[in-house]
Amino acid sequence: MTGRHNRLNGASTTDRVTDDSGLDVLLIGIDAGCLPVFERLYEEGHIPNLERLCTEPGNVSAPLESQIPPWTPSAWPSVFTGVNPGKHGVVGFVGYDGYDWHVSSNDDVHERSLWSLLDHHDRSSVVVNVPVTHPPDEFDGAIIPGFIGPEDPQCHPEGTLEEVREAIGEYRVYPGYTRGDESISDHEKMAEYQRLIRMRGEAFRYLVGKHEPDFGFVQFQKTDTVFHEFAGDPDKVETVYEATDDQIGKILEECDPDTVFVVSDHGMGPYEGYEFRVNEFLEEAGYLEATTSGKGMPSWQPMRHQLREGKDCDSWEPTVTERAAAVAAKFGITARRARIALERVGLADHVIKYVPQNVSRTANRQVDFAASQAYVRARTELGVRINLEGREPNGIVPPSKYDALRESLMADLRAVETPDGEPVFETVAPREEYFHGPYEEHAVDIVTIPADFDHALSEELCGEQFGPVEPWNHKLDGVFAASGRGIDEKAAIGHPTIYDVAPTVLAALGVPHSDRMDGGVLPIVDSFGTEAYPAAGESTTATRDAADETVTARLADLGYMN
Repeated sequence: MTGRHNRLNGASTTDRVTDDSGLDVLLIGIDAGCLPVFERLYEEGHIPNLERLCTEPGNVSAPLESQIPPWTPSAWPSVFTGVNPGKHGVVGFVGYDGYDWHVSSNDDVHERSLWSLLDHHDRSSVVVNVPVTHPPDEFDGAIIPGFIGPEDPQCHPEGTLEEVREAIGEYRVYPGYTRGDESISDHEKMAEYQRLIRMRGEAFRYLVGKHEPDFGFVQFQKTDTVFHEFAGDPDKVETVYEATDDQIGKILEECDPDTVFVVSDHGMGPYEGYEFRVNEFLEEAGYLEATTSGKGMPSWQPMRHQLREGKDCDSWEPTVTERAAAVAAKFGITARRARIALERVGLADHVIKYVPQNVSRTANRQVDFAASQAYVRARTELGVRINLEGREPNGIVPPSKYDALRESLMADLRAVETPDGEPVFETVAPREEYFHGPYEEHAVDIVTIPADFDHALSEELCGEQFGPVEPWNHKLDGVFAASGRGIDEKAAIGHPTIYDVAPTVLAALGVPHSDRMDGGVLPIVDSFGTEAYPAAGESTTATRDAADETVTARLADLGYMN
């Protein structure tokens, strides 16, 4: 069943008049959106629609506190479920089965989404480009999954993607080039960004027109990527935000929503500190063992070409050449040292073009996970994992020694200083201070939050503990804005969190939020209380698809995995 339903929304009783000519509630997701970036763009007139949604009289805006870790694949599920990663289960770009891994997907999200809860109340939804929604739920409406899904994602209803492509001419999840491809000019890359942004808006408007839903959710991802790929170049940021704002304006005009929310998963800002290579520190402190003969951390990288060639593979073994590189590394001939030597004679870039894939992976020092007491699995997890006996396949830390080891390691991490003598971390804490729920063990054992989010963490072993930092990266505060019918601009909003988004959106649609949610209804709308909804999976049949080659390749392009 599709179509709009006459019902109460979050307005006061006298204002509860439905209008079937447009969306009741529109949720706009701006990845990495934050007020410091917005305000600079306001001054230069680049984002008039976002400026109006955030600043016009009667509207509400505030910083939106993200979660730990404040990264896309874990934070967006927190936005659309209203629960912390210990409840929904996604802690990063990949999920782990012991030391093995798989690309995170909607099958790893163990809590009901906004659109699933709305479907429970006979409300329909259209969802476009939201991360970690592949494979899709079944519900009244339509969905095109977004980031870290495959290039041609399974959509709901079946045939939606083909229909959208026929209607608007083209639809892709990812850019048509690989990051770092110097054969593509920056001008062409920006044109590709603009095309992708246009596709989001056109697809969303088409599906809203067809399904006439009660709720719409469209997410724009390139507002984050532009900072990572182009180091926050102001002109390129302006180009991306102008294109995004243009699509927002067209959506507002054509979809005519009664109530609009703007949210982000985290913020974005300059980093002026250091990259701290935590595994280097752990090795020097005696917690970690390194190897030059293993395969390294489970990763998409070794399987990338095999998957592109259509081979069905879920693991990787080094080739003869790659094993030879590992042997050479045992004698001190690592990929890093080889590059330094080649750079001296001006041949490094030339040789790298022709070096067999994955040689650098085996020809460098790696973490020996099974032999280590503690290690960092991925920088975006913001923490250290303990190799616990009985939990990890080859755990070496007995449960009886877990607490003492964790306390000792936390004390050591708290004492770490930058080369300038400043603390690296503002917080070093046990995971239970940030994660709670049936999947809290998916998270790190020790949470490590860099001071002022001015330093970046790395899992690499490259000979030195500190290095240069990426100039722009994630900050904890994103953005929340609300406008339209039912919004009380006089209510004290305080400092909302991403867990408050889902219950607030549900309340604006006249629907009670789940009693499992960690957030609450912000006082700008009337609450409709809570309800004990069926647990996720009780009425769904989705199963995990094999990791698609496009997924793994694009994670590399975006620089999130090594």
